[in-house]
Amino acid sequence: MARKGSSLRLSSSRISSLLLSMFATFASFYVAGRLWQESQTRVHLIKELDRVTGQGKSAISVDDTLKIIACREQKKTLAALEMELSAARQEGFVSKSPKLIDGTETKKRPLVVIGIMTSLGNKKKRDAVRQAWMGTGASLKKLESEKGVIARFVIGRSANKGDSMDKSIDAENSQTDDFIILDNVVEAPEEASKKVKLFFAYAADRWDAQFYAKAIDNIYVNIDALGSTLAAHLENPRAYIGCMKSGEVFSEPNHKWYEPEWWKFGDKKAYFRHAYGEMYVITHALARFVSINRDILHSYAHDDVSTGSWFVGLDVKHVDEGKFCCSAWSSEAICAGV
Repeated sequence: MARKGSSLRLSSSRISSLLLSMFATFASFYVAGRLWQESQTRVHLIKELDRVTGQGKSAISVDDTLKIIACREQKKTLAALEMELSAARQEGFVSKSPKLIDGTETKKRPLVVIGIMTSLGNKKKRDAVRQAWMGTGASLKKLESEKGVIARFVIGRSANKGDSMDKSIDAENSQTDDFIILDNVVEAPEEASKKVKLFFAYAADRWDAQFYAKAIDNIYVNIDALGSTLAAHLENPRAYIGCMKSGEVFSEPNHKWYEPEWWKFGDKKAYFRHAYGEMYVITHALARFVSINRDILHSYAHDDVSTGSWFVGLDVKHVDEGKFCCSAWSSEAICAGV
């Protein structure tokens, strides 16, 4: 019986040793396989890096290679963000910078586009403006190239489209080439707000200027004073600049400044702060805002009130600049009556 028990213990010990050996063998194969796979991954990454960089054999580590790959992914992310930023610039939320090639500007960005509101029968006033400060032909081009100031008369169409008055404007424009003709605006007092709105929209779509100004055809504009004043606001992306005022809202239909929607301005019937209508300026971002939302921006009876209303709910800096109060002429004034 003792011999039989000893035989069983020996047999059990041999089986345990065999199982242990088998486990160790399988573990060795597994570790060797993992090491081989890791080495193959290293070789593949190094070959890929050599292929991309063209540096031949490389002693770079896998960790460094993975860092490079991560950098490439970040570069892709940065490119996507730059595309989003470009789209935001096109929507007017970021002020555009001049394009640079080898550190130099490809084209000088205009400082301001001035839209001079005029009417069908006001040729004498337009000629006076041309002679006084705007110029024609080569002098108008010089104003654009040297001062960065683009000036255009803004006009709509006759209620009877294609009549002699429309033809007269077309003939005048063929000689002077200084009009913005808004075909979908009828020249009438009740369309003044729409006319200003569509001017800002048109100008923002056509010219990438820093500022856009509304003026009328019976004022003199001091270009040098305008330029120096606007230069002080170049860093403000959403500035609304002019001779700021507020005042009574007139509800009497026979009053010169009658406001049909007077009831919207509260019991005290007082206008919110806005720039007086002879001349005022908005920045590029605000002009783009008007362009994008032109179909839903409400118009009141008077264009200066309408323009002020468009910016009431926005984060806009209202700049009360006395130089835009065109009552009297001085060397520092931006505008004055003619």
